Amino acid sequence: MFAELASLESGSFWFRARNQLLVWALRRHSPDLRSFLEIGCGTGFVLDGIAQAFPGVRIAGSEILSAGLPFAARRMASADLFQMDARRVPFDTEFDVIGAFDVLEHIEEDESVLSEIHRALVAGGTAIFTVPQHQWLWSSIDEHACHVRRYRTGELREKLIRSGFQVELETSFVSLLLPMMLASRLSRKDVPEQDANAEMRLPRILNQLLLGVMAVERGLIKSGIRFPIGGSRLVVARKIS
Repeated sequence: MFAELASLESGSFWFRARNQLLVWALRRHSPDLRSFLEIGCGTGFVLDGIAQAFPGVRIAGSEILSAGLPFAARRMASADLFQMDARRVPFDTEFDVIGAFDVLEHIEEDESVLSEIHRALVAGGTAIFTVPQHQWLWSSIDEHACHVRRYRTGELREKLIRSGFQVELETSFVSLLLPMMLASRLSRKDVPEQDANAEMRLPRILNQLLLGVMAVERGLIKSGIRFPIGGSRLVVARKIS
């Protein structure tokens, strides 16, 4: 699905809004960013967004599925790209920031991944994550995407603390759109063979409207509002031990 994903991301309200939220969080919590590793970089859409926001930063991306790396390389010719299992990160005190965006939910041993990220960060380094949230939103879309969980509120925080991190920011997002998302998921709950990319193929006007709603939500988060529920969760943590 990498080819279709690469063609859809730049126009999708979801990927654009998530990138904008991530860039804001990085500027707030790691303004002096010099080196960044994304675990599960896919087609490189996030890497490209971060490179544009932080010129001169050393960018690296890993992907367990090698089929995604040629797409990432076309987007990010200057990035260091490699195949890697997140449960066995081959770095020690190497990166200022490590991110994993909608990745941990695919991995049974997510705490092993957090421990590996902790080891690969420099002292005081930052880890940043997005994960899908609320098991009551589970549907065949999650199954088709090979998710092993949707996180409960507070679950990622607890696991990060056990792994030696201090959580600096956490909030739900896709909160203003949650009623729409819930209705969509409930209508598909028992439908087999869901197309995981279907939600990105929206009419242009609807896509722009949803992007606008996400911009309002991001503005509220920037003002200090933290949403308790939402389709996804953003967590930023710092290595302290």
